[in-house]
Amino acid sequence: MTAAQTVDAFPYWRLSRRAGPPGDREIDARPFRVLVATDAWRPQVNGVVRTLEALAGEAPWHGAELRFLTPQGFRTLPMPSYPEIRLAMATPASVARAIEAARPNAIHVATEGPIGAMTRRYCLRHRLPFTTCYHTRYPEYLAARAPIPLSAAYAVLRRFHNAAAATMVATDTLRQELAGRGFDRLVRWRRGIDVDAFTGGRSDALEGLARPIFLCVARVAVEKNIEAFLKLDLPGTKVVVGDGPARAELAARYPRARFLGFLSGAALADAYASADAFVFPSLTDTFGLVVLEALAAGLPVAAYPVAGPRDILAGSGCGALDKDLAAAAMAALAIPRSRCRNFAAGHSLADSVRSFLDNVRAAQGAAALPAG
Repeated sequence: MTAAQTVDAFPYWRLSRRAGPPGDREIDARPFRVLVATDAWRPQVNGVVRTLEALAGEAPWHGAELRFLTPQGFRTLPMPSYPEIRLAMATPASVARAIEAARPNAIHVATEGPIGAMTRRYCLRHRLPFTTCYHTRYPEYLAARAPIPLSAAYAVLRRFHNAAAATMVATDTLRQELAGRGFDRLVRWRRGIDVDAFTGGRSDALEGLARPIFLCVARVAVEKNIEAFLKLDLPGTKVVVGDGPARAELAARYPRARFLGFLSGAALADAYASADAFVFPSLTDTFGLVVLEALAAGLPVAAYPVAGPRDILAGSGCGALDKDLAAAAMAALAIPRSRCRNFAAGHSLADSVRSFLDNVRAAQGAAALPAG
């Protein structure tokens, strides 16, 4: 295996690849190159992968190029209790070769798995600044599957992230929480989506189902708390979009719900546009991009009053937050769809990419990696 095989280079698009006037949308011929080390990558479908792919697609319009060091090109093993996730059997030497072949101006470690850990090790050994991101509440996810104390899991993550020049978080609430657990150098990364991708969906895609239609879009796994949604006493129809290890069991247990599997692109936009309310039952997500996607489609949101949905929806008038999720779902039906669309328009992908790159550049400081 060569180093080049382990690095996924996103195309560095020219201006002709995207509609729009020139001017401030022109692409710099010498991009700021960021190597992103991530254990979450295709064919996985989750918020981390979707965030990174969207980031890479928009980055060229901000003078940057993202390359990815991923499990692709390495032998992998299934993660215990979650075989859909494959863990790379990489070696420090192979990761070092991949990093050096990429010749980055900056390094970002997106996940805490084998790829992320070896990239972190390389940076520390060579005294290179790097950034990380706290995407996932792994201590809570592990606790849902095994008797692992939260304190022990957080101690491991704290050591991992505190070696970075900066650790990015999606919300101020999460920043305060992690700071209280001893995490250092926390910076906000403003999240956003390609709003236009979700504004033109067909409203008849779920025609024939009893209304109101309550939609949940998520990886179908225990940590997403989807069963809390399926248990709700609601009129109409419950629809679940997504796949995962718990799908077969939940579909058998709740035969009246409709499980549509994984959807993307226009099909996903159609599902949002066809529903009457979006229900987000997670108690552990650090943000929840699907909430922004639903709002972009004009779909009001119902959720528990926890970090993530509370940070997104507080004061917006676009969602209902209640410890009684059924009450929140019914209240969401009265929210105007136009209000949701207008709110989502303020959470663009361009703003998110600028925020990410500002954090990466600031973390380099005087010790920036040489341009190459």
